[in-house]
This record gives sequence, structure tokens and C-alpha cells, in this order.
Amino acid sequence: MSLKDVPRSPVFDPVLVKSPLFSSMSDLEFNAITAFLERMRVKKGAAVFNEGDAGEDMFILLSGSLSAFVSQSDGAQRWMFDIRPGDFFGEMSVIANEPRSATLTAKEDTDLMVLQGIDFYRIIFEHPMIGVKMLRAIGAVQNQWLDQSSKHLGDLLRWGETARRRAITDELTGLYNRRFLEDSIKGRFDQGSVGIRKMSLMMLDLDRIHNINDRYGPAAGDRVIISAADILRFIMRSGDIAARLSGDEFAVLLPDTELEDARMVAERIRESIQNREVEIPKNSGADEKILLHTRTSIGISMAPVHGKDVESLIFSADSALRKAKERGRNRVELAD
Repeated sequence: MSLKDVPRSPVFDPVLVKSPLFSSMSDLEFNAITAFLERMRVKKGAAVFNEGDAGEDMFILLSGSLSAFVSQSDGAQRWMFDIRPGDFFGEMSVIANEPRSATLTAKEDTDLMVLQGIDFYRIIFEHPMIGVKMLRAIGAVQNQWLDQSSKHLGDLLRWGETARRRAITDELTGLYNRRFLEDSIKGRFDQGSVGIRKMSLMMLDLDRIHNINDRYGPAAGDRVIISAADILRFIMRSGDIAARLSGDEFAVLLPDTELEDARMVAERIRESIQNREVEIPKNSGADEKILLHTRTSIGISMAPVHGKDVESLIFSADSALRKAKERGRNRVELAD
């Protein structure tokens, strides 16, 4: 059947004319397409089709509103998107010869136009110019949907990554938090199928920082803590894990590291903190600045010598830290 043989269709709904599927077509081409369309009415709450149904037809929404839902693993229906008048849908199941990927339900009494899959392919093969325009329209809408989905997925990924970082990092310093440190230590113990993997753990805190807080205020203490965290970040090797536990207390996990090597790293940290000058306001709200020096005490333990689980390894390093403080502070001590 040629275009000239197609009888003029009575379907001239303005929504249909402006649908992306037909908007690029001439009057003659539009007339040819609509001759194949059939009207369909769906009552509120009824399904146009269900997830898993055979994809035999495609649709254009004239009036009303539809919602798409997909089934979750627990059987609940999850809302995906709404369909507005002028939108077409169902075409991908027809083209891919795949079952419906969602359930489409009428939110109110709804009018549709239906194009059977067999007629869709008939148009493509018998009227290729019209078929090309239809396929281009379908491709454009799919590309737009993919762009939107990609942006949505990108937003989700960024949100997820931000949430993940917040869950494992300390807000003030950006170092890891206690939970991540303990999970990392436990993970290394769990990986020791032949034997416990060797690792050293440093516990350190800043000497007499409470004096700084009392004299210059908590903001000055925070600057000193941030400065120490920056030093840890600079000195850490790839694979080391530095964490802020609370207040001015930090810990550093050194995988595959002997005690003496850990001591060398600790001495470098101690000297760097001792030599760093931290600029703070002399008084709250004042423009005049002063430079502060601080000190740190460090205790070190090593698995499996000083601990064969998370708790005992941390306890041994913390005991060594107390020993460093008892022996005059600003020093490194090893666990007994």
C-alpha cells in the first residue's frame, strides 16, 4: 500500500500531532501512521501491561497519567517514573523482542493510542522514509533517557561515595576514623590463613594540648590537631593507614612492618610535629598571630608478638603510649 492509498485518518488529536514520535513527519506521513493506530481506554488502577508480559505493541499516551513500577526482590513494587501525554512507550520490547521490563498502571482514567508490533515493522519495511523518522525519534528519546539516567546514576555514585567517605573518615582532619582502623586491622588478621600477618601499630597523642585549649581556645587546639594530621598524611607510605581516634589521639597502622622500622617512622613523625610551627590568633577574634610548637608521645606494638587480635594489639600500643608519657613525653616507646 502506498501513501496515496492510505485513507485519511480521523485521529488528529493535538497531543498526538506534537508527540516526539510524529513531530518531524509531514501531514501525509502522519496520516499514513495514524491509519494503523487504535484507541485504547484504561480505567484508573488498571494495568496497560505487566512486567514480564510479551512486548507486542507500542503506545502513545493521549490523556491521563501512567506510572511505571518494577518488582523488588521482596515482591514490593518500586515506582520508577511517570508517563505524560504525548510520550510513547513500549517500543523497546517490540524492537528487542523482549518481555516488558516494568508494569504500567493508570493513575486515572487514561486514553492511549496503540500501534501493534506487526504494523510497526510493516511501516518500516513498506514505508522506509517514515520508518527512519520513527526510529530516529525513538533513538533521540532513548538517548535523552540515557543521559538523564547517566546523570542520575552519577549523582547517586557521588552521593554514595560522599556517604562512604563520611562513614570512614574523621570530619575535622580528613583522616580515617577508629571504625575504619579497627576494621582494617581485623581484615589483616582474618587474611592470615597460614599465619597472622605481621603489622605494627602506633598510638600517639599530642602532649599537653589541653593547655593550648585552655589558654587560646578550642579553635587553636583544632589547628594544632589538623597540623599533626597533615604531617601524618605527608609521612605515611602507600598502604599505611592513619586515623584520628578522638580528640588529640591518633593511630597509624603499618602493614608488613617490623618494630624497628616502625620506630624509625615514629621518630620522623615525632620530630616533624616538634619542629612544625602552627600559627594561631593570639586572642579570640584578634588579628595578631603567634606561633605554637607542640610535642607528641608515641607507643608501638607489633602483631603477632604483642597481639593476635584487634583488642590486644591496640591495648599493647596504648600501654606503650602510656609508658612514653610516664617517661617524660615527646618520645617513642615500644610495647614490652
